[in-house]
Amino acid sequence: MKLIKYAFLAIICLSLTNCKTEEHEFPLDKRYWNTADYDKAVLELRFGYKDDEKKPTFDNPETRLIVEKLTDHQNYKVVLDDEELGIKHRNEVATSFFNEWKDMNQIYNATDRKDKYLYDKEMLAVFKFGLGLQLKYFKLGNDQIRENADDPNSSRVKNNINSNVGTLISNYLIYLDEINNEDAFTEEGKTKLAEGIDTYFTELIELYPNANYSGMKNKAELMLKKSQSSKIKSSLTKLIELINSKKAQK
Repeated sequence: MKLIKYAFLAIICLSLTNCKTEEHEFPLDKRYWNTADYDKAVLELRFGYKDDEKKPTFDNPETRLIVEKLTDHQNYKVVLDDEELGIKHRNEVATSFFNEWKDMNQIYNATDRKDKYLYDKEMLAVFKFGLGLQLKYFKLGNDQIRENADDPNSSRVKNNINSNVGTLISNYLIYLDEINNEDAFTEEGKTKLAEGIDTYFTELIELYPNANYSGMKNKAELMLKKSQSSKIKSSLTKLIELINSKKAQK
């Protein structure tokens, strides 16, 4: 009789209160996410969670995989690096990923009452996803400009390409803006922020060694004076030295 009683109570519990947390669905079984997967995942992460509900984090073993899939650079690389695919098609995919990334930036940007980031590591992982993506996105765009041009060496083509590279560099400066919010990061977050400078800014300058980095150098010098983090200051110093070395080689 007791078993029947408990079973009956359990049924009442399930019917009246659902007795389980709300589930969030993500295509975690897929090896790579396409832009349609991102569209659904980003929508769920931005609007499917209640205000007091914890979003997926790297520190939570139950939800870590969601963040890892969301910020996995292989998702876009598997298409954008495939030279068997047409450049027009890859450009269209790159544009779709870029648009998804702009929405992704709204997922983990919340702060608490002390103006500290609630998800600094996750926010930076999303940011780095965009830094890596943009290197592919802008290069593919410039490659298509050359391919479609009657004269790839014309001044008009060169000006268009240089303008695109300038936009890319300006977009990268937004990452350095986060140093103004240095106090909002945990110590681990500051380390992650510095690692982003070391990795992606180096890749940018190596890809476009002859570009104009005067604005980036000026920004880095200002942030170097402002930062209190030894790791961030070290990364900024290396960035400035790299820019100076490329300038000296011209």
